[in-house]
Amino acid sequence: MLHVDLIAPVATLLERHAKQRPNQVAYWDSSRSVTYGELARRTASIAANLTKAGLRDGDRIAIYLPNGIDWVEACFAALRAGAVIVPISYDAAEGEISYRLTDAGCGFVVTTTARQELTGKIFRDAAIAPTCIFAGAEAEKSGISLAGLASGCDAAPADPDDIDRSSFIIYTSGTTGRAKGVLLSLRGMLWIAASCWAPIAELTAQDVVLSPLPLFHSYGLNLSVLGVLAIGASEHIMEKFSPQQTLDLLQTGNYSVLPGVPTMFHYLLHRAEETGVERLGTIRLCISAGAIMPATLNRAFEERFKTRLLDGYGITETSTMVTMNWLHGARPMGSCGLPVPGLAVRIVDPSAADVPIGEEGELIVRGPNLMQGYHNKPQETASALRKGWYHTGDLAKSDPAGYLTITGRIKELIIRGGQNIAPAEIEEVVVRFPAVKDCAVVGVKHATLGEVPCLFVVANENGFDVAALMDHCRAHLSAYKIPEATHLVGEIPRTGSGKIMRFKLVEALNQG
Repeated sequence: MLHVDLIAPVATLLERHAKQRPNQVAYWDSSRSVTYGELARRTASIAANLTKAGLRDGDRIAIYLPNGIDWVEACFAALRAGAVIVPISYDAAEGEISYRLTDAGCGFVVTTTARQELTGKIFRDAAIAPTCIFAGAEAEKSGISLAGLASGCDAAPADPDDIDRSSFIIYTSGTTGRAKGVLLSLRGMLWIAASCWAPIAELTAQDVVLSPLPLFHSYGLNLSVLGVLAIGASEHIMEKFSPQQTLDLLQTGNYSVLPGVPTMFHYLLHRAEETGVERLGTIRLCISAGAIMPATLNRAFEERFKTRLLDGYGITETSTMVTMNWLHGARPMGSCGLPVPGLAVRIVDPSAADVPIGEEGELIVRGPNLMQGYHNKPQETASALRKGWYHTGDLAKSDPAGYLTITGRIKELIIRGGQNIAPAEIEEVVVRFPAVKDCAVVGVKHATLGEVPCLFVVANENGFDVAALMDHCRAHLSAYKIPEATHLVGEIPRTGSGKIMRFKLVEALNQG
């Protein structure tokens, strides 16, 4: 059932909750909290003052902040002023920041005083001069402050009611190289709340969410920012994910829902096993998306904590979710669930013909949540959006009941002597080995076979036995899938959503 009332302009949602639950805390972080009544007033003032500061309808505004209430208020206020949001990771490298600011043409940047020197250098090097708004400590001393903009304004905010225009330029995770700016509408983003978070995860205004998700990422922006607002829930925003801090907070019994990515749940489970924690307080539901959830991890997590961990599949180009497992009923472990109601999905071969049930093919998607295109990239847009279908580049298969399983990416397939190998299949086996904390597989060139799998491992303990790991692999994998080489590393490079950045591992091999 589609909760159509959740699809509305941000001002409408804020005004609704300000009337219905003015004193309910909407969001809080380690520094402060804000009620729905305060959020409506403060974002109206910020929006009106942004317009007075020169922001015009359609201007791009970068949010380059750590997780927290400042991020949320800047986002809602910018939307109320008619701006297009460009989220940037607070941990992004200088070149990544510069690329996003220049590619999107940002005229405004919201950041902290701690990043003032870095942004100043980026502006000079790129020959750009966006207006800076500062948040957090010492902001008033640095120029225009977000707190100052929130203090009041005699003018009304623009509050545009067109929710179909581009409201976000969200840069893709960049698992294969330079990111692309994905143009998304507010309708498409809120459609996920209306078709997935409310009816499937059964999120309500009574839920209290503990969110460690990075807000600059489409998953965090959709669920932890826009979804919470649309539904009227309350949320504690963690600045960064920490397994121990998360477990400590959960033990207070103050929370009902925990969203995350597979690596977060992996580290939570590992930390709980080390410390003897067996319950997650009053959590009724954990939600995983952003990367493939291994069936073994899903099963082990639920068995230990006696809490549902629902896996879903989403991508930035579809405003996040495409499929989701439901809260009730049986489900095949390792599956990312059923298509979200209202979405059409197909699994096709290279000629775009549907493959039989159980066979692997490319997943393509059609629905109201599709991107409007890639910013300034017409050729890439035309390649990805064909006849109304978004071609994901992800490989999948379905069972007779309609449950989908993501098996890998077309570009990540390792073709060894003509035989296809999905890195995720090897990783699923390797991560079950007791001494393995994390792992990743990439394809490397081979003189006679074309490509062979190469394994990177983060070990749990000293004295890691590679030979024992290979014996484990041979017991569970065909001979042609056994990694040709194994490298011990300190960490696996991942995006904010938990996807493996395989190109960085390949670069490290080539440089080595």
